[in-house]
Amino acid sequence: MSISLFQASQTAFSVSFFMDIQLINIGFGNIVSANKVVAIVSPESAPIKRIITEARDKNQLIDATYGRRTRAVIITDSNHVILSAIQPETVANRFVISRDHQTVDN
Repeated sequence: MSISLFQASQTAFSVSFFMDIQLINIGFGNIVSANKVVAIVSPESAPIKRIITEARDKNQLIDATYGRRTRAVIITDSNHVILSAIQPETVANRFVISRDHQTVDN
């Protein structure tokens, strides 16, 4: 079985493209692309509650709490709002740890 130079270059591009994606566990086996995260905030303030309500109305809300209390609200670059049951600090620490591993590996 032979592979053309074009196919080899496409495969190499695909591998390098996917290696740049960083995934963050936001609890209960749910994973978010770290490259798309704009903010990780607490759900307590009125403006954040408004953002959650607006996202729900626009069908851009992703509830990853499994029925538990929302402790972190993750806002993505596509204006999707993700609710998580783990603390914002925990999500942020996982974000930083993932970045550190990326730096060490490269």
